[in-house]
Amino acid sequence: MAAREFVLVTHWHFDAPIERVWTLIERTDDWPLWWPAVRAVATLREGDARGIGAVRRLSWRTALPYSLSFDVEVTQIEPLAFIEGRASGELDGVGQWTFAADGERTVVRYEWRVEVTKPWMRLMAPVLRPAFAWNHGKVMSWGEDGGRRRLALGEVCDAQLAAPPQPLL
Repeated sequence: MAAREFVLVTHWHFDAPIERVWTLIERTDDWPLWWPAVRAVATLREGDARGIGAVRRLSWRTALPYSLSFDVEVTQIEPLAFIEGRASGELDGVGQWTFAADGERTVVRYEWRVEVTKPWMRLMAPVLRPAFAWNHGKVMSWGEDGGRRRLALGEVCDAQLAAPPQPLL
């Protein structure tokens, strides 16, 4: 693996059924409402009826003094089990969300195989690799905390589960 390539794995645990957690994650447009690192989500292209082919531009703030924007195209969806997206722009790679029910709890695994593309990041990646990995972990922990709060407040409710699906990330 080259110094500018990263494989980052995150596990989130929620005290909520898989249907609610799936809805939380698959509604990418809502991420800025509960995930503090997500500044904006813009739809660039609608996908098919299942969301395959949808493209979203995501803008992120990070724990370190830089921000990132990149486009993600949905490449695979298995409802209540798996979402895959291909990122391009300031990061280039593949992200995969995997969902598993554990009784009334849900475990989410996110694997991010990505390469940095900003010139300064490519140059500094060999030295800053631990800082970049820490930063990713921090951004993901903000997401887990925000997702827990949103689920606990009941903001991902049965009415949302019954709503027509939106294109996914």
